[in-house]
Amino acid sequence: MAMSDDELLHGFVSTALPADQFHHEQHVRVAWLFVRQHGMPTALSEFATAIKRFADAKGVHGLYHETITWAFVLIIAERLARKPADAWDTFAADNADLLCWKPSILDRYYSKDLLASALARTTFVMPDLLNVEAGLTASATATASLAEARFAREGGSPASTSRTSRSRRRRRRR
Repeated sequence: MAMSDDELLHGFVSTALPADQFHHEQHVRVAWLFVRQHGMPTALSEFATAIKRFADAKGVHGLYHETITWAFVLIIAERLARKPADAWDTFAADNADLLCWKPSILDRYYSKDLLASALARTTFVMPDLLNVEAGLTASATATASLAEARFAREGGSPASTSRTSRSRRRRRRR
């Protein structure tokens, strides 16, 4: 028999839930419950605290991964904002891609090297791969960062630098 939302949430928060009953789908379901119960951004801190406590209670210290946790909570919150779901079965059916651990939805956004890094484990890091919704790539992000650095060095804004560059090009042509 499947657990109700309340049973799962209580077992997780109290750490009474056996570890062998808490797999990826239950992680996603509990994150969904936290987003619905607390809203954002409170769900981020509350869920992160609870998942660390659960892992510690089960003797799996150091298993917590900040980037994976935050990324899933953020995706769940966005999906709920786009299409609210009051029942887990509805949310799960509409978001089956979140329930698959390997391959994970995060493979679209993060390289294996970045997710395996100590930094990503302890600090939320931004994605370094294609972001389908926004159409950004790591190279586009890097290009934008280089442009921002150039603007800062030259003491201007992107708009003023563009005007300055156009003026210089016009003078060269004369």
